[in-house]
Amino acid sequence: MEVVAIKGQGRNGLGKKATKAVRNDGRIPCVIYGGGDAIHFTTTGSEVKNLVYSGDFQLAEIDVDGKTHKCILKDMQFHPVNDKILHIDFLRLVDGHPIRVEVPLRFKGVSAGVKAGGKLLQTVRKVKIKTTPEHLVDELSVDITHLEMGQSIRIRDIKPATGIEIINSPGIPIATIEIPRALRSAATTAEKKK
Repeated sequence: MEVVAIKGQGRNGLGKKATKAVRNDGRIPCVIYGGGDAIHFTTTGSEVKNLVYSGDFQLAEIDVDGKTHKCILKDMQFHPVNDKILHIDFLRLVDGHPIRVEVPLRFKGVSAGVKAGGKLLQTVRKVKIKTTPEHLVDELSVDITHLEMGQSIRIRDIKPATGIEIINSPGIPIATIEIPRALRSAATTAEKKK
């Protein structure tokens, strides 16, 4: 799993005035919570850009005044007009303590239905899982080679690794092989000729 190193500086002043001063200084107010006392700190946009603007699930190793904390990105607030990051929440990982996260869903193989001219429609891009930090994965994958045209694959078809529980409803379709209009109309024409 990829780890992003972030450097931060501890914050003493909390509240609107102090937070506004931090933002005016070009820094981002952040907090680390979970597993003890909350740690308030600031960082820069360049420190967090690889974590924030990535579609991958990554861990963050945050160095605040010489002490390192292993965390995951939990929440972010953006400015409604200029999309600047206003605040970031991190969750500290504590061994043995279960966490809930969303990880990307990837497909393995090429579907038989796609090879025959169908189109793969992915309806779910991220899956919610519950696990402990020791079993944390950066993605889940599912094999789609057996899918024919018109078939779907569902959440229940994902085989998670040991120690991982999928929270999403098992009946939700994650991908479907759509039959193209040209093939549907050809099949309808062939039936009418019979």
